[in-house]
Amino acid sequence: MSTLVLGIESSCDETAAAVVRDGRDILSNVISSQVPIHTIYGGVVPELASRNHIMNINGVIRQSLSDAGVTLDDIDAVAVTFGPGLVGALLVGVAEAKALAYGRGLPLVGVNHMEGHVCANFLDYKELEPPFLCLIVSGGHTHLAMMEDYGSFRILGQTRDDAAGEAFDKVARAIGLGYPGGPKVEAAAKRGDPEAYHFPRGKVTDHPYDFTFSGIKSAVLNFLNHASMSGETVRQEDVAASFQQAVVDVLVERAVAAALSLKQDRLVLAGGVACNGALRAALESACEREGIRLYRPRPILCTDNAAMIASAGYFHFLKGDRADWSLNAVPGLEL
Repeated sequence: MSTLVLGIESSCDETAAAVVRDGRDILSNVISSQVPIHTIYGGVVPELASRNHIMNINGVIRQSLSDAGVTLDDIDAVAVTFGPGLVGALLVGVAEAKALAYGRGLPLVGVNHMEGHVCANFLDYKELEPPFLCLIVSGGHTHLAMMEDYGSFRILGQTRDDAAGEAFDKVARAIGLGYPGGPKVEAAAKRGDPEAYHFPRGKVTDHPYDFTFSGIKSAVLNFLNHASMSGETVRQEDVAASFQQAVVDVLVERAVAAALSLKQDRLVLAGGVACNGALRAALESACEREGIRLYRPRPILCTDNAAMIASAGYFHFLKGDRADWSLNAVPGLEL
């Protein structure tokens, strides 16, 4: 018998709901983006995000059920992101999921947002099963981890300061591209020369799988300030391309080195920055050269969505994991 899980995601500025069958088949995946609302402010305004989640969440859930051709009577469990993320935004999704689960007598499953990003791969690769190595790259997190079993991770390395996505956003703002930074830097970089300028590839001494991106960010800002003071003209596209290349080089080098050291022949890419075409191409090339199978979900499943939350929730549901009515938002939740 099939198991249908309703997933709810509201950790940042996307209000999303999805229905997934048996953790791998998407029946619906509805995403309401707030990007136009936050663009004028140059980034996500937490209070506005929370208010818009409240306004959108019921309609998004209704649409996801309609698109899937089911009703709440057909749902076997409700899965919801409870962290990490913006506390107010998370609370909207958690409260909604608890109300639905309580009202319908359904099991409630709390899901780590970062685990959800990894599980997005199960939706595009039905044959994929743990254990495998993961590179998780998003606006707030950069991790290298082993997924040893469903719901079980061992962290090998993580960022010591800025996440890769955060660096993209800050550099985009500095060179006048605005928000959202990742897609705009990538678009500009396509018209630029990645070798025009050299920015540092940061390393953490004695921790080969950790990341640091604050140095790259600071180097770009210092370069721009120096150019401005000296009257030097720089091409926005060249700065974007050179910065992006530095970040991609670091991510690819760490991930491939970890795979070879641990004798892993499968690497899973996950997170919002996994949409970046330069990163995907560089990883594909490096993995092919080293005999590593690369898994990376289609772009719509890399960004925040509820199908990945429903998938992760399904595997927790099978293990008997249940949240009680005290489930709360945990903005700093660790993987």
